[in-house]
Amino acid sequence: MSFLLFGVTALHIIILVLLLVATLDKSWWVLSEDETLNLWYDCLYDNNTEAWLCSSVSDNDWFHAVQALMVLSVLFSSFSFILFMWQLYTMARGGLFYATGLFQIFASLSVFTAAVIYACHVSEFHTGRLKDGYFGYCFVLAWVAFPLSMISGIMYIHLRKRE
Repeated sequence: MSFLLFGVTALHIIILVLLLVATLDKSWWVLSEDETLNLWYDCLYDNNTEAWLCSSVSDNDWFHAVQALMVLSVLFSSFSFILFMWQLYTMARGGLFYATGLFQIFASLSVFTAAVIYACHVSEFHTGRLKDGYFGYCFVLAWVAFPLSMISGIMYIHLRKRE
């Protein structure tokens, strides 16, 4: 049983790290090796100063929805992990982790919705620079976090506390 709890906890931490990197790192849309766009800033690498020069990204309402949903997914997943640890030590034997699973599924649905909105509206977010760019690794990490968090949420719902 302890191996199962360790595995579920490790999976949840991996998902949380994936969501944090996908939300905070700088590669949702890549234009070249020197310019990346993330959810927060448009960054260009200056070779002369060897520093990143960043400015605000889009003011599009859909883009703000993507930002909000990604932050919400991190919050749901974090709350789910805290709730799991609390339930692990306070729940009676035989209890199910329903609340933990539901919050993890909410995180999964939030990241899924954010990734779908970003993919559908990317031409509106990066007007004039779309044909030279491609999706970056943060976008891919968001798509990887989606099924993992859904599976994790389903596992939590079926997981019973044992001695």
